[in-house]
Parts: sequence; C-alpha cells; structure tokens
Amino acid sequence: MPPRIRIIAIFICIFLLAYVFELVRRKHLNEEYSLGWLVTGSLMLILSISEDLLIWISDLVGATLFTSTLFFSGLVFLMIICLHFSIRISALTNQVRTLTQHLGILDYEKRTLESVVVQNSLAKNPSVLEKL
Repeated sequence: MPPRIRIIAIFICIFLLAYVFELVRRKHLNEEYSLGWLVTGSLMLILSISEDLLIWISDLVGATLFTSTLFFSGLVFLMIICLHFSIRISALTNQVRTLTQHLGILDYEKRTLESVVVQNSLAKNPSVLEKL
C-alpha cells in the first residue's frame, strides 16, 4: 500500500476511535453501540498498520488492490450496522405500538371510572350538579 494512503487510513482510524471515545464520554453514544465502532476502528487500524495481514486478507478475498480490501471491510461493517439498527427499530416500533395500546386502554378505563364517580356523587348529593 502506498505510504500516503497508509498514513491517511491510520489517521482516519485514530480519529474514529478518539471520536467514539469522546461521544461515549459525553453520553452522546451508548456503550452498547460504541463497542461495534471501537472493534471496527481497531481492526481497520490493525489492517492499515500491518501490511502482511492486509496482503493475506486481500489474497483470501481475491482483491487486487489493498485499499479495496479496506473499503470492502468497511462496507461489510456498514451492512452489519444497518442490519443491527433495522432489528432495533423493529423492536422499538413494536414497543411503541404496545405502549400506545396500553395507554388507550388506560385512558378508556380512566374516563369510565370518572363517569361512574360523577354519577355516584350526583345520585348521593344532587347539589353537586349546581356546583358544576
């Protein structure tokens, strides 16, 4: 791999790792999600530094350029992240639907109980109607 591309790849990986740590420190990113980014950034950094490992993986996948191997591994990571987020979004959508249904049931029960209380208080004390 040409030295300029190697330096740029190493810089980007170090920046990514530092940025993820900063996001976790400021509580903008949960530790649950940071683990995938940290592992990927570390693996990309290792691949950028170790030319022998990059050559071996490039030969394994059949890539002619080493940078293609780096981009391919980044693409695979992004596909995994998209799948993970799709699963999380589906679970959250189901939770919101269930919570909305429970809220509707509770609201209906509240209105029913309020009407029962108002009817009972009117039956016992008709002067309550005058106060309303």
